[in-house]
Amino acid sequence: MFKRHLTKPDGRSLWLYARQPIPDGLAAPSPSAQPVAANSHLRWHPLRGEWIAYASHRQHRTFLPPPEWNPLAVTTDAAAPTEVPAGPWEVAVFENLFPTLTGLAHDPPESIVETRPGRGACEVVVFTQDPTASLGRLPLDRIALIIDVWADRYEALGARDDVDYVFPFENRGVEVGVTLHHPHGQIYAYPFVPPVAARELEQQKAFHDARGRGLLEDLLTREVADAARRVIYRGEHVLALVPVCARYPYEVWVAPMRPAPSLAALTSAERQDFARALKTVILKYDGLWQRPFPYIMAFHQAPTDGRPHPEAHVHVEFYPAYRMPNRLKYLAGSESGAGAFTADTLPEEKAKELAAVEVAID
Repeated sequence: MFKRHLTKPDGRSLWLYARQPIPDGLAAPSPSAQPVAANSHLRWHPLRGEWIAYASHRQHRTFLPPPEWNPLAVTTDAAAPTEVPAGPWEVAVFENLFPTLTGLAHDPPESIVETRPGRGACEVVVFTQDPTASLGRLPLDRIALIIDVWADRYEALGARDDVDYVFPFENRGVEVGVTLHHPHGQIYAYPFVPPVAARELEQQKAFHDARGRGLLEDLLTREVADAARRVIYRGEHVLALVPVCARYPYEVWVAPMRPAPSLAALTSAERQDFARALKTVILKYDGLWQRPFPYIMAFHQAPTDGRPHPEAHVHVEFYPAYRMPNRLKYLAGSESGAGAFTADTLPEEKAKELAAVEVAID
């Protein structure tokens, strides 16, 4: 993998990645030359025991721009408002113009609850220069390159003093709030371990301390031993399945069988198999519904808080993004207000439907 760092006129960083060398002389564009003035802050939620981020400058972010103004479009027109340059790159990463978290955050307002600067980072990951593509439709080698990029950003962001957790994710579809249709994901680098990851790690640590092995490793082994009823992809290194404890219909987890703590810890062979698993899952989603399936794809991996985390086991969790007639459900009071889910379908049923979808992997 080759990588080149550029600085935008407004001061933000841009990283270009490719399988081949990236030439000198590429210029990093930005919609404006004015420095980014984002300044977010955190407030402590005493009842939930978690930090809430406040970033009012995001009210002015790009929302469903007209086709002639796509910030992720590649253009040679110096006057065009774009974020990525023309050139032989394959994947691009740049600092978000409207970040929820930023290393520039300072002087949080005083409040009746504890406040902190909203330090950290928010990055955009452009998967391809083709605006009509999607993650699942990309060649396997490109998806593997994207995994390499996620791993590289995990190490780079995790090395920062203001980052305790690196969270790559993709929101796909307007149903989940996507405002730019060019295929891309994001990375949030938090100054704390976010609540869902913290809860998972708490359970993993208790299991690891008691039994000397990983909780997710144990669960994956038992899933395979249970006649693989909920497994929809089984490669040499990686498993994809509708977990026995799925909270959503069509929820899917993708994980290496080996308890690697992060994407950066995966071997080359594991990354290739992970790419095949991701492609298989997304194509099955699209094939089942005969349309681009809206989802949230969330990576869970070891914190970068300077402490050892032998309990952590990197994995992806896919969640459906919205209700489809007679199949999915809205998140109502119990789910949204209490975090207690009521599932209207069985994981085995949904796994059977997804497993039946034939997909071709080039």
